[in-house]
Amino acid sequence: MAVNWHMHRLRVRYQETDQMSVVYHANYANWFEIGRTEYIRDAGVPYRAFEDKGLLLPVTELVIKFEKPALYDDLVLICTRVAEMSPLRVAFESQVRRVLPEEAGGAETEATTTAGDPPGELLVRGATKHVWVNRDWKPHRLDRAAPELYERLQSLYNSSK
Repeated sequence: MAVNWHMHRLRVRYQETDQMSVVYHANYANWFEIGRTEYIRDAGVPYRAFEDKGLLLPVTELVIKFEKPALYDDLVLICTRVAEMSPLRVAFESQVRRVLPEEAGGAETEATTTAGDPPGELLVRGATKHVWVNRDWKPHRLDRAAPELYERLQSLYNSSK
């Protein structure tokens, strides 16, 4: 069964590139975060809702594999999906893909979801792993701290498997 990708469009900005017009490698980690945040927001659970309940979601692992460079002014999709989820941990899979305007559709920042492979040319793939913690940085189960938020995320994860 195909897992749905959440896609967020953006155009590579000048300040994200080096002298060769190539996206500086550290920007991909930032783009992965944008993808996660927009995935959660579009799922109807703004990230702020977790923070308001005293929950944080720090990155415990980051993997980035570079296939091809993104360049200044490229239109790219940040593709994000939940790879694993438990009450204590969540893992996201991410891709950055170069697309033509007709492949991206709509406004550049509008998000869409697709099953199967996202459109465009694969540039970067990666993953992040996270653990739910409270403000004291102690592991905290999401299903106990915010059951309604956990149920919403769990239902999205289950419906996309």
